[in-house]
Amino acid sequence: MKKIVMKSLFAVLCFASALAFAQQPSSQSSSSQSSPSQSGDMQNMKAMDMSGHDMSKMSGQTPGEGSDEANSGAMHSMEGHMDMGPHMKMTALRTMQPGDEERAQKVVIAARAVLEKYKDYHTALNDGFTIFHPEVPQKQYHFTSKRNAIEAQFKFDPDNPTSLLYEKDGSGYRIVGIMYTAPKRYTEDDLNQRIPLSIAQWHEHVNFCKAPLSLIGQSFGPNAKFGFHGSITTEAECEAAGGKFIPLVFNWMVHVYPLEKDEAAIWSVERQHQHND
Repeated sequence: MKKIVMKSLFAVLCFASALAFAQQPSSQSSSSQSSPSQSGDMQNMKAMDMSGHDMSKMSGQTPGEGSDEANSGAMHSMEGHMDMGPHMKMTALRTMQPGDEERAQKVVIAARAVLEKYKDYHTALNDGFTIFHPEVPQKQYHFTSKRNAIEAQFKFDPDNPTSLLYEKDGSGYRIVGIMYTAPKRYTEDDLNQRIPLSIAQWHEHVNFCKAPLSLIGQSFGPNAKFGFHGSITTEAECEAAGGKFIPLVFNWMVHVYPLEKDEAAIWSVERQHQHND
């Protein structure tokens, strides 16, 4: 049992380190995205520990089809999810603006093409995606491309997501979604330029207390004290318990499930929270 716990924590730490290394600042043309210097961000990256580590045509309709009531219902189903607990920060859901549905629709169409391309997980492996700890049982397995993760810090390309999301299917894997990432320094306005925040809610993992080695077993289970589901949520509590407090883990990310039938399911906030990336 102790070996399994150690493996699970090691998996989390390794994935955090991999994404932290890859997630460097973007140099997009937006003035709000270009203020920090690349050299400063590179220095910050070197110092990082873990703080560096898923509409009309979306439902098969053509633009303009579908009632306002249906669209409103989809939006209401996504409301109230900004607070997903003390360890997860969500972007605020904005009011729909002209062109938002069309912009989000383009991302979903691209995401569907990605799922079709990588329906056979061997293709993903051949293209350089690596499985995040396949020996550790998971609800979803991230197949991550370091190359795409680095590219995502400089531009948004919906054809090249940071991670592909698979579920176990017998001895193989079945693809169900994808994950996009963005630099931690991005404001919500910056994220809105990538995918409209009236449609999608990006998330960050925050307030992480890394357990001391002697208490590593308390990072798991329903009564966890440390980690992503731990009861410790502040730096003072973490230091008092002998842990290391990391205010931000992994940077911004969003899941897309493009084969789902409605907007709320395609951009499911609950699913993002459930699988903890």
